[in-house]
Amino acid sequence: MKEKAIFYHAGCPVCVDAEQLIVDVIDRERFDVEIVHLGEQKARVGEAESAGVNSVPALVVAGHPYHINFGASIEALK
Repeated sequence: MKEKAIFYHAGCPVCVDAEQLIVDVIDRERFDVEIVHLGEQKARVGEAESAGVNSVPALVVAGHPYHINFGASIEALK
């Protein structure tokens, strides 16, 4: 069974670069990856925040958030 990985971003240049990196390097045999553009899917901001995301871009793997860089705070996306 694959582990769930969710990549949250807001569409800024930093986020788009990070998305491309994630898409290129993550092992799709091991991880089921979902890309969530919070600028387009505002209803999921609360979900990201509940998962521990403080800023985007961020990757949540097995319930643990990993902040990749600082593109925008989660507060700015609300």
